[in-house]
Amino acid sequence: MADIKIKSMTESSLLVAITVIVALVGVYIPLLGEVAILIWPLPILILEVRHGLKWALLSVLAAGIIMAILIEPMSAIRLVLGFAPPAIALGYGFRRALPAGQNLLISLVTAVISMLLALGLFLAITGINPFNMELEMMEDTFNSSISAYEAMGVPADKVAEMKDNFGQAFKLVGMLMPLIIICSGLITTLINYVMGRKVLTHLGYNLPKLPPLDQWRLPVALFYLFGFSLVGIYWGESRNISLLTQISYNAFFLTTCTGFVQGVAILSSLLRNKISRWMFWIIIGFIFINGLLAQLLAFVGLFDMIFDYRKRFSARRN
Repeated sequence: MADIKIKSMTESSLLVAITVIVALVGVYIPLLGEVAILIWPLPILILEVRHGLKWALLSVLAAGIIMAILIEPMSAIRLVLGFAPPAIALGYGFRRALPAGQNLLISLVTAVISMLLALGLFLAITGINPFNMELEMMEDTFNSSISAYEAMGVPADKVAEMKDNFGQAFKLVGMLMPLIIICSGLITTLINYVMGRKVLTHLGYNLPKLPPLDQWRLPVALFYLFGFSLVGIYWGESRNISLLTQISYNAFFLTTCTGFVQGVAILSSLLRNKISRWMFWIIIGFIFINGLLAQLLAFVGLFDMIFDYRKRFSARRN
């Protein structure tokens, strides 16, 4: 028992040190810091699976105190409150051997709630809306770019067109903040699930893995949500119902993204063993950066939720 406790303390100390180092990289090193923040919860996840919830919570507390001293208390609180709970939820799912989809869903909900709590606490303590702060930074960057274009002699009508396009994009980004939070939570959860499972598998753990991409099928409810979002956008804009408009736009872009993912799964199934996987991902990358093709693939994926094209293709082959 003493040996187990010493081992837990040793690994906890090591992982706390790694967590603090990753946090320092995330705060002080540009670009690399964005990646570091995404994997910041990974040591907590690994510690919980190996030694249980108690050691994970103690490590989060220790890491938070050290970060508050070395970095800044508010940043430490935002990191701990925003990213530690999803890691603990993932660790719980791994320890319980929950199916991958169920574990990801629980962790995603936890991540979204945690991020909202962290943002709310930041607003309560500082009086600054973090959403507005991010939007102001974007606006300052854009204004600097416009000043540079004007100094280079870009025609006034072109500058006015860029300002108009930015104004529309700026308004849309502000409207889609709820979706941005959901996507941020999903990216963080997915990255830590994949990396955490890979590390723990190397350590000898047998953990559920995500099904192959070819088999991904998203709930048919997303298709109906897509239809309701179109109706909501029409009603909201035609009757100046701002809340309905915002909810509908978030639902529209969310369901469009899920449709794109399902469309990629269809292509993966169709092209499996026909082209190399790296060539497949090059094609997906080309589709992704082409707005029209990406939208078409998203529509295919959305309708697949009802018609199940892969099942029909499989039946024809047989």
